[in-house]
Amino acid sequence: MNEQQQRQVDHERAQRRENPDPTEGERPFPQPLMAVVIGLVAWGIGYIYVTQSNDDAAFGDHRTLATLQGPAPGARVDGAQIYNAQCVACHQASGLGLAGVFPPLAESEWVTGDPKRLAQIVLHGVSGPLTVKGAAYNGMMPSFKDKLDDAELAALLTHIRSQFGNRAQAVDAKLVLDARSASADRTAPWKGDDELASFK
Repeated sequence: MNEQQQRQVDHERAQRRENPDPTEGERPFPQPLMAVVIGLVAWGIGYIYVTQSNDDAAFGDHRTLATLQGPAPGARVDGAQIYNAQCVACHQASGLGLAGVFPPLAESEWVTGDPKRLAQIVLHGVSGPLTVKGAAYNGMMPSFKDKLDDAELAALLTHIRSQFGNRAQAVDAKLVLDARSASADRTAPWKGDDELASFK
């Protein structure tokens, strides 16, 4: 065997020792994975079909135009719903607030006292030192005059004056309207005890 033949034999032996090059060949796509893919596609089609709505697609869900427009004129406004949407984060579901941070509404003299003063507080908010049930608070309550109309504010005030152990009279939209008109020029929140004392 000459040198060239020897090299050819060595080369063939070296090739036999190596693993074959990978090939896709006729290996099938894994059947379990194929079943999962088909299942997901079928589920997606079914989900789209089941969740179809007759509403304008711009709404993005099942809400109707009437739902988005809010209650019809004259409909009863839910003060508890407004409280949960606007107030519960600070004053808590219990109405007890957070000690030293957010004052309580439960058995608060500001809540059960003069409803005109309470309307002013909610309309314009409060900034600075405020004493509630003998405890001092120094925070910032936002204004709701531009967020809620008179009926909504009246429902909210009625709710907090009748919950959390409070037993004060209801507030009507006329009282809120009068309070709004009386302070229509006000652009800043009430400065705590100092300014609100005039309502006591």
